[in-house]
Amino acid sequence: MKNKNTSQGKLYMIPTTLGENEPLEVLPISIKRIIEEIDFYIVENEKSARRFIKKISPRKSQPNLNISLLNKFTDTEIIPSFLNPCLEGQNVGVLSEAGCPGIADPGSEVVRIAHQKEISVVPLVGPSSIILALMASGLNGQNFAFNGYLPIEAAERKKAIKRFEKISRENNQSQLFIETPYRNNNLLEEFVKTLSKNTWLCVATDITLPTEFILTKLAGNWKSESVELHKRPTIFIIQA
Repeated sequence: MKNKNTSQGKLYMIPTTLGENEPLEVLPISIKRIIEEIDFYIVENEKSARRFIKKISPRKSQPNLNISLLNKFTDTEIIPSFLNPCLEGQNVGVLSEAGCPGIADPGSEVVRIAHQKEISVVPLVGPSSIILALMASGLNGQNFAFNGYLPIEAAERKKAIKRFEKISRENNQSQLFIETPYRNNNLLEEFVKTLSKNTWLCVATDITLPTEFILTKLAGNWKSESVELHKRPTIFIIQA
């Protein structure tokens, strides 16, 4: 195996907060130190990335920041060039919109390229809504699957829910989902209508925020529960 070029910079996977927390309430001080050292960033949204950097390091020079955008609109052919600073000896940071980059996040694509170029990738500690929800759910944390978004069309979504419920039952596996925040209430209603009444359903919203709400109940018992999820980042977990 080749030794990685020690003169190259590293690619740091830098977690952000899951909401409008004070960063150091939920992030280790090491994140602040890394951000103070790095001037090259790969981000989903420049405005929110600059706001986060300024919040965690107010004295850092914003004009000196070099920011590359990586989102669904990015031309895949230019992504390798985002790592040029690493090849020139500079460290680069990847920032997600919320939580851990590379997890349910486009940052994984640039990480794969970094490995191909033998650039060291350094994951840093920070909050992941997926992991925190699973920790607090009481559901199976040894065998689980994150499935992202369910289909939007009602009939297809119902079929998918029944399919994932069957997989959960057959494999004793927790199934995790996210939804566009303005559709959260509809998805919760769909889970309650479609799942077997004896399937566990966890709803975890606004994780790490003062408005945090996490509750696990049998699907049949959610009918008597009233919770407003509109435009609140939420993780849904089921286990049959």
